[in-house]
Amino acid sequence: MTPITKSATAPAGPLDLVGRVASVLGFLEAGLSWISALILALLLVIVLTAVGLRYLFGSGLIWSEELAIWLNVVLVAVGSPLAVTGALAMRFDVIVRLFPAAIQKIASILADSIAIDAGLILAFGGVDVVAAIGGTSTVLGLPEWLRYAVVAIGGGLTVLVLVGRALVQSGLPRAGSILAIGAGFYLAAHHLHGPLLETPSLAAGLVAAVGLLLAAPLPHTLIVGVSLAAPFGALLPEPALVQNTVVGVSKFLLLAIPFFLLAGGLLTTGGLAERLVHLAATLVGHRRGGLAQTTLVSSVMFSGASGSSVANAAFGAKVMVPALVAHGYAKPRAAAIVAASAMLDNIIPPSIAFLILASATNLSVGSLLVGGFVAGGVLAVALGIAIHLTSRGEQPVRSKASPSERGRAFLASLPALGLGVVVVVGIRFGVVTTTEASALAVAYALVVCLALRSLDRRSLTDAFRQAAGEAAAIGLLIGASAPFAFLLAVDRVSETVSLLVTALGGGALAVMLLSNIVLLVAGLVLDIGAAILLLGPLLLPSAIAAGIDPIHFGVILVVNLMIHGLTPPLGILVYVASGVSGARPAQVFREVLPFLLALLIALAILAIGSVSITRLTTA
Repeated sequence: MTPITKSATAPAGPLDLVGRVASVLGFLEAGLSWISALILALLLVIVLTAVGLRYLFGSGLIWSEELAIWLNVVLVAVGSPLAVTGALAMRFDVIVRLFPAAIQKIASILADSIAIDAGLILAFGGVDVVAAIGGTSTVLGLPEWLRYAVVAIGGGLTVLVLVGRALVQSGLPRAGSILAIGAGFYLAAHHLHGPLLETPSLAAGLVAAVGLLLAAPLPHTLIVGVSLAAPFGALLPEPALVQNTVVGVSKFLLLAIPFFLLAGGLLTTGGLAERLVHLAATLVGHRRGGLAQTTLVSSVMFSGASGSSVANAAFGAKVMVPALVAHGYAKPRAAAIVAASAMLDNIIPPSIAFLILASATNLSVGSLLVGGFVAGGVLAVALGIAIHLTSRGEQPVRSKASPSERGRAFLASLPALGLGVVVVVGIRFGVVTTTEASALAVAYALVVCLALRSLDRRSLTDAFRQAAGEAAAIGLLIGASAPFAFLLAVDRVSETVSLLVTALGGGALAVMLLSNIVLLVAGLVLDIGAAILLLGPLLLPSAIAAGIDPIHFGVILVVNLMIHGLTPPLGILVYVASGVSGARPAQVFREVLPFLLALLIALAILAIGSVSITRLTTA
């Protein structure tokens, strides 16, 4: 969360007004952060209690799953005002930064106005649903309108946070401007009448694209895109838009996301991730480019605990980049190594990307995770070869470790390595559901860190607050993608996509080739999570019709889109690694090119292998 500071250029005005707004805003944001953390803690207790009762006493809490889903909606609603600013906002400002300062200022006002509009849509649309909806939850006995009331409050608080920050940081003119323009966008969706389009989702896509170029928060851009498609014939009124958003996050599977984020955060703050780095150094530190290879291997090991590539990139940039620079690596190359290695986190289980794909397509999470092991191994080997070939003059970081030293490092790392084993084995063999496995992963990480006395109270609360904030941001993106995906389905865009990927025929090789091209192009302009949510359901039917195993295709889809964590203009992993390390993003993008080539070759190997398996099984 970005600290609130009064701008030197803010008007003196009523001297106390800005200061009072800053105090209230700071208190509000801190309160929302703590409430989000408490909700996450309550979710953890509910899921762990349900698991414990089922396996120890053969009973359970019939209301636990429903309550957990409702609380997840509350978590997203409460955390969404925090996800509109700072690193959680998913603002891609690469294009905007190329323009003069005056244009950047206008773009910034328009971007915040789009976020204001989205907040108004959630607020007023939520109120409309509350007024119209009836009934109670069968299991909980609570009125159904409560979930939508919380979303409406979250939308209103988003508007309040944006306007308050603009007032504190830039003064009343900017605050008034973004509120007036945002309200103008909102009214335009309700009162303007444009030409009726055969595919109104085209208008939604164009609006979303403009918002993306202006560096508006991605989830809010998707919501506004669907709203502003209404004048062009989109059959999704505002209350239905809000209902779709809530339904999009009302899945028990999605609770695994905050739990995996929390487990990875606990291991990092508890110092166990550093033990993995030491183990990796004993294994490969003596090779050419040994420290770079250590970075890669430690990233592979940390993948089994985190599930988040962004978290891995931040950790690697904080821990490994200074060490790489101290051993003679240029800072941009060091950041490129970290960014390229971090993409493995969403491939090697547990993987948040696979969870998102499973929620959008109903594919088996356990089967996707097994496929992720295979794909992760191929990608890791490809990156290892690329590091070796580009590490001329980069000497080993240490002498070859003795077997006893490797053994000690392995034993010290067992607590961290055990987390991945607990999760994957539990899911793959059906012992627990994915969400239950993620909760057990948090319990495991807590027990280990507390037993080793590597976690104090402040670190523990910080881990909960950070995981809750990140989960709310991801949840908001998933919810915002739901009405957009609904609009695509109504406009039968899947048929257009099917015609596109079968243009060279309906064979497995042709469909696989064209699908990968579509994904490679779309990934240049779409966030990875949004691309999975929107393109997964569109491309999967064509792949199945061509005889391609849906699990194989799902794995390749995620691998393809994760590569875009390293490509301009979005390249989120490059921006995280460069932001934490202080390297210039343009230089990091240049240094990452050899790794991109290696990953594309690995993608081609996986795709050809999948097609070959398809032919063998159908022969």
